[in-house]
Amino acid sequence: MSRPVSPWLALGLLSASSFATAQETDAAVALQQVNVVAERSPAYNPGHSSGATRTDTPIREVPQSVRVMNQEQLEDLGATRLADTVDFVSGISRLNDFGGTWDNFGIRGFSSTDMGFLVNGFPGARGYNPPRDTATVERFEFLKGPAGAVYGSSEPGGTINIVTKKPKFTARHVAEVGVNDRGLRRATVDTTGPLGATVAYRLNLMTEEGDPRSSLLHNKRMLVAPALTWLIDPHTTLNYEAEILKADTPLDRGVINVRGRLGLLPRDRILNEPTDRNMHLSSKTQQLTLDRELAAGWRARLGASYKESTFEGEYTEATSLAADNRTLNRQATWRTLPSRDVSANGEIEGKFATSAVAHTLLVGAEASRLWMNTEILRSANTPIDIYAPVYGSAPGPLIARTSSSDERQRVKAVFAQDQISLSEQWKLLAGVRWDQYSQDLVNRVAGNALARQQSAVSPRVGATYLPNSWSALYVSAGKSFRGNTGTDVNGNAFDPQQSRAYEAGWKLQSADQRLGATLAVYDITKTNVLTASDVPGFSVAAGEVKSSGVEADVTGQIGRHWRLSGNASYDDARVTRDRTLAAGTRLMNVPKVSAGLLAIREDSLPDGSRYGVGAGVNHVGERSGNTADTYALPSYTVARLLGYWQLNQHLRLSLDVHNVFNRTYYTASWANLYVIPGAERSIAARLKIAL
Repeated sequence: MSRPVSPWLALGLLSASSFATAQETDAAVALQQVNVVAERSPAYNPGHSSGATRTDTPIREVPQSVRVMNQEQLEDLGATRLADTVDFVSGISRLNDFGGTWDNFGIRGFSSTDMGFLVNGFPGARGYNPPRDTATVERFEFLKGPAGAVYGSSEPGGTINIVTKKPKFTARHVAEVGVNDRGLRRATVDTTGPLGATVAYRLNLMTEEGDPRSSLLHNKRMLVAPALTWLIDPHTTLNYEAEILKADTPLDRGVINVRGRLGLLPRDRILNEPTDRNMHLSSKTQQLTLDRELAAGWRARLGASYKESTFEGEYTEATSLAADNRTLNRQATWRTLPSRDVSANGEIEGKFATSAVAHTLLVGAEASRLWMNTEILRSANTPIDIYAPVYGSAPGPLIARTSSSDERQRVKAVFAQDQISLSEQWKLLAGVRWDQYSQDLVNRVAGNALARQQSAVSPRVGATYLPNSWSALYVSAGKSFRGNTGTDVNGNAFDPQQSRAYEAGWKLQSADQRLGATLAVYDITKTNVLTASDVPGFSVAAGEVKSSGVEADVTGQIGRHWRLSGNASYDDARVTRDRTLAAGTRLMNVPKVSAGLLAIREDSLPDGSRYGVGAGVNHVGERSGNTADTYALPSYTVARLLGYWQLNQHLRLSLDVHNVFNRTYYTASWANLYVIPGAERSIAARLKIAL
């Protein structure tokens, strides 16, 4: 399980015979935090990650590619969403984001929805979730490769673990306000400190308004996130976290694609009705974890997570483009998509030695329940001219119920993992997980129901060779699975999708550990993908897709003045077997080539204040615009400028320019009807006050 701050380090600094005094506790935890910063957060190049193995492990010993986006880079980028970070991580592509209402990225070609996101190691993406805000985020851990052996059902390309900010026993209070010339107004507060000798709190607040791509659209968001840490005794820590995120946002799918001819419409052209009300999104999460030191080198952890989410509202939604290539058919649509996700886990970790071989053993169990409901109503057709739109047409009553369903998923799982240190040079990892999952689906429109129970075993193995202090070579292999939805022509449940992945890589690190790089090659095959049956309207689990590629990341500090983040990838993600698509058909929205570079120079001024100036550039290659690969999204390159002035230890001013040359580009598509335009040039300013 992901633990950004190991409680065992803090507890080890306390007296073993009695509670520490308030001053001693503060000193102990403060020392812990200083160690974490010094060891794990040298600019852009943290040395440890807990997400990849569920144990605190040096990244150079993990036999897979791991990219950590820490606080330093989030601040330099001015990132307010997870989406603001992915351009600077290799192998990540932007996919259809359902009108800007949730996160969806391709990792090595495979979508990150469903189990693609974790929050502190708990499932965080199941159900319907607003785009992830950074106000509560300590770091993003991009974990490449299959995660089935530690987290269960998932896509083989990778997983993103979101580590949230934790309470500290040293008081710190930060407020930040930001604006841009496109109407954005945003404010955040982050306050933490002790409530006594053994209890600390943290509270994050955020409010945001504006920044639409058109004057006909408007956006509002708010977030409240309290957290508490209780040192129950020198061996036991209890953590509680909650997060309430609410958003009123348009369902903005993008610009109409006119038969693959892009650029015929301005990127701010809106073709719904200006009187449409925003979608109402919310996510309410609570997490509770109990850590207990059992003996020297042994710990136990219990955890539980509860999340409710809602997605509800009305929208005039396009359905098709008429043969004249200018009349857009639309329907007024009302939808509600509530969900509840409950999960619990327990694990025991032990460090011990057998002869000259050291082990870090992890065993655990998980259980979860997910409920999702879908209700969608639509009206009769309300056409509009895409080139000369006239708004105000009455959409008519909502008469067609196109979706009405309830789905329940239940999972039980056990897992085991052993990290073996054969010597200073050789590290092995072996793990396996068994999942039993069931699904009950009632489709009221179709008038049918589905009940199934299946199981899967997900193993992985890896080896790392560290020939010296500055490099590491690794190889790994793993399997993962993901359930298929629906039934075949005989009413039987499909076998789950099965994936196998192979990876090899080379990790480098400078002598001062402030600069790191990873080069990885991989080959992934996924089978039992649904494809068309011989019987029209039905599917069979007979498809296969592959993703093979190479990717590189370099991050860290160069000398006293330069911070650097660079990434590049080549990803050949394609269909290899299908009943309707030709072998070699590219997977939609996944570029073969992409790259990014961010460089910042920081120095001091004569008055003792510090400044930083930098620039970034991102390139995304041509991508298939639809499943059949009948049109392409063009490649694009966009640039940004950034700068800040650290007046003193309490005050920082930042100024950024995004899309400096105001390029017109498209980040992703929604099949044949929509393409998603990139943001226009904007100038953003932020003021940060820290006490």
